[in-house]
Amino acid sequence: PEKNDTESGSQRIRPVFEEDPVFRRQTSYQHAAVHIPTDIYEGSTIVLNELNWTAALDDVFKRNREEDPTLLWQVFGSATGLARYYPASPWVDKSRTPNKIDLYDVRRRPWYIQGAASPKDMLILVDASGSVSGLTLKLIRTSVIEMLETLSDDDFVNVVSFNNNAQNVSCFNHLVQANVRNKKKLKEAVYKISAKGITDYKKGFSYAFEQLLNHSVSRANCNKIIMLFTDGGEERAQEIFHKYNEDKKVRVFTFSVGQHNYDKGPIQWMACENKGYYYEIPSIGAIRINTQEYLDVLGRPMVLAGEKAKQVQWTNVYLDALELGLVITGTLPVFNLTKEQNGKINQLILGVMGVDVSLEDIKKLTPRFTLCPNGYYFAIDPNGYVLLHPNLQPKQIGVGIPKVKLRKRRPNVQNPKSQEPVTLDFLDAELENDIKVEIRKKMIDGESGEKTFETLVKSQDERYIDKGNRTYTWTAVNGTDYSLALVLPSYSFYYIKAKIEEPITQARYSETLKLDHFDEAGYTFIAPREYCNDVKKSENNTEFLLNFNEFIDRNTPSSPSCNTDMVIRVLLDAGFTNELAQNYWSKLSLDGVVAQFVVTDGGITRVFPKRAGEDWLENAETYEVSFYKRSLDNDNYIFTAPYYNKSGANSYETGIMVSKAVEITINGKLLKPAVVGIKIDATSWMENFTKTTIKSLCNSEICGCERNSMHVDCVILDDGGFLLMSNRDEYTQQIGRFFGEIDPGLMRNLINMSLYAFNKSYDYQSVCDPEEEPKQGAGLRSAYVPTITDILHLGWWASAAAWSILQQLFLSLTFPRFLEAADMEDDDFSAALPKTSCITEQTQYFFENDDKSFGGIVDCINCSRLYHAEKISNTNLVFIISDSQLLCRSCDPKPLMQAEKPETDEGPNPCEMVKQPRYRKGPDVCFDEAKQ
Repeated sequence: PEKNDTESGSQRIRPVFEEDPVFRRQTSYQHAAVHIPTDIYEGSTIVLNELNWTAALDDVFKRNREEDPTLLWQVFGSATGLARYYPASPWVDKSRTPNKIDLYDVRRRPWYIQGAASPKDMLILVDASGSVSGLTLKLIRTSVIEMLETLSDDDFVNVVSFNNNAQNVSCFNHLVQANVRNKKKLKEAVYKISAKGITDYKKGFSYAFEQLLNHSVSRANCNKIIMLFTDGGEERAQEIFHKYNEDKKVRVFTFSVGQHNYDKGPIQWMACENKGYYYEIPSIGAIRINTQEYLDVLGRPMVLAGEKAKQVQWTNVYLDALELGLVITGTLPVFNLTKEQNGKINQLILGVMGVDVSLEDIKKLTPRFTLCPNGYYFAIDPNGYVLLHPNLQPKQIGVGIPKVKLRKRRPNVQNPKSQEPVTLDFLDAELENDIKVEIRKKMIDGESGEKTFETLVKSQDERYIDKGNRTYTWTAVNGTDYSLALVLPSYSFYYIKAKIEEPITQARYSETLKLDHFDEAGYTFIAPREYCNDVKKSENNTEFLLNFNEFIDRNTPSSPSCNTDMVIRVLLDAGFTNELAQNYWSKLSLDGVVAQFVVTDGGITRVFPKRAGEDWLENAETYEVSFYKRSLDNDNYIFTAPYYNKSGANSYETGIMVSKAVEITINGKLLKPAVVGIKIDATSWMENFTKTTIKSLCNSEICGCERNSMHVDCVILDDGGFLLMSNRDEYTQQIGRFFGEIDPGLMRNLINMSLYAFNKSYDYQSVCDPEEEPKQGAGLRSAYVPTITDILHLGWWASAAAWSILQQLFLSLTFPRFLEAADMEDDDFSAALPKTSCITEQTQYFFENDDKSFGGIVDCINCSRLYHAEKISNTNLVFIISDSQLLCRSCDPKPLMQAEKPETDEGPNPCEMVKQPRYRKGPDVCFDEAKQ
């Protein structure tokens, strides 16, 4: 076994490590490796004994791997803290982290805690009398915090302190779920405990039993425990135990903390009389070991239950210590059933076996590219936490969002070896509504069902909110307590299963992907999907295209290493988009249009002319492109504001995008296989805009939207409230900025008039480095701006004509089979670990209703401004004309911010949330009765 230190031992095996593509690190399949926690002496007889008997596991691990070569880490975590894992792999790379202390202890890992004992209702009782001062109080605080670390989301807990009276240390007045947020709140409260008064054990224990016996709140309903931390005392409080714990249903564990010479008898008696255990914590070194030993006692009922307890339990999602990314683990407890010489049977839990399943591998089994970009799968566990969900991703900084004023990241803050489970509730992963609350409950209860309803959907770039119809279909996953759901919009019940019969057509289509073809057909991007195993994926799109072309030139799409459907689909899209570029786009010369583009479901993005493609910033993976996904959910023309960048780079120069989904109906089935659009130059649009809205031969002061008029402000906003157009030159620099920051008074009015509604949500997986990331805003829609009408009439028919050719080629439409295998793209989670994770609050704005016209007055202290707003039909825009902001300076100047901002108090208040806890279900079996 390989030990995690460097001194040479006579027994050292030096495995030959090889780079392993599956684990993306060095491994050796000849050996298992052993990790021993830093605070345990590895020469002790206990450790040597463990090393000796666990060595037999190596053969078991190898046999398992022969039977199932796809197995990932196999680990045995022992109750003494030793972890044996296979295949062997170096534990830490000393060169990367020379000064890090290795704090890993297998008994603190989420999978070990969930596997080693049934769920617990734990009340921690802290002696806060005057005698507990100085070092003893410090030791007690640290011990309680370590004790909280031994709890998982299946457990419930509260902390109570007592002296002459007993009181809750935090705002929680009953047991609460031991999730990350609640434990954090309790830890903060424990730090504030101060010592005074005298010790009254009767008061303390009465209060503790009352809380444990309160069945009106949600709780684990399994092992019930009181943990007493004290410096010792005289009384035994017998009558309290007699009153509340006659049947010994509640175990009492007692901890004598600090160095003192009080009589230990009474508190030892309390533990032994109440099926518990007595521990001493004289110094800081004894804390970790003594606060987890109680799990051995709680494990006994499992040992006695024998076969019944041998059920695989599945854990929440957490980050793998050896860098596999997000995993779930199947666990089984391991028991010692040997007889001692006197004939007594041992009742010890020896440890927990665990086998990891990587979420990436599960994703690979769920199809993605037949679901359309707005369709997805998700799965949830009995706590309502998601384990597969497109929004479950420890946050990276968004693609295409300018990185403004990044604070220096704090290195090594989040170390996966000591990381909390990644818990994201389904209702926090999506925008919550009553129907989703009901679906979540049914999924937790293991029911199957289907429901179609309208829901709010946050856009990929998190700036907009759309209303979309979604059909949720869900069912329980056999053999586990997870439940799986498929979510589809109405236009993706069917997908295109393309066929290209003649090799000649195929060759002609693949020809259009060649780089030398870009001049005539526009710049082409291809989504980096796993089309064929032999095509090397690359971040650089040109390189990936070359690899793809080279492969297709030498092989046919039906080559065994390829996903034939995907390859044919991408070639077919290449053919159609080429036709669009050559037959239509090249013949149109349009004033003020910087680029024409088409983005397809099959993974092709074509931008015409070629020079416009060279500055294209959108993601080549079309399933990740925000305007593409929004266009599918909206029937109108979607105008997308550029990202507003406060650092002075002129974001408006990138142009304003206008896009619309192509709809085709085949045999009455609606499909949206692509989105077409143009990019318009903001400056020339503005010139047109001011020209066409000025009445000719006008003599009065106010003649429509004159450029830089003293009297009127004219603006066009999109449905997210971002500025797209204005008659003021100084606003041009601010195209893409949220209007509430530009004209707060008017924006507040538009919200009060119900032109805009907004939605606040919390993002629980944020990274707090960008201080000022532009995200989200608000919008309105049907004005008399002829230039917009011109844009809308622009050859859109042409794209419809090109797609109509499809109709002759579609020989088969197939329904996406639930759970058929297709490759998922490969996310590298390890690179995206948040450095300082935090909760941020977001607000997105959207049109509240379908009313077209709005008007009103912005009232200020000594002046007022009239305004009129019209939604522009068939678009997501609103045109607003108002008295100039210059004429009325006394309005509330406080900007209305919309961007994501870190929450000062870490998101919604846990004190409020525990009053109405979300539905959850604990494990079906409970082992809590130890028959002596």
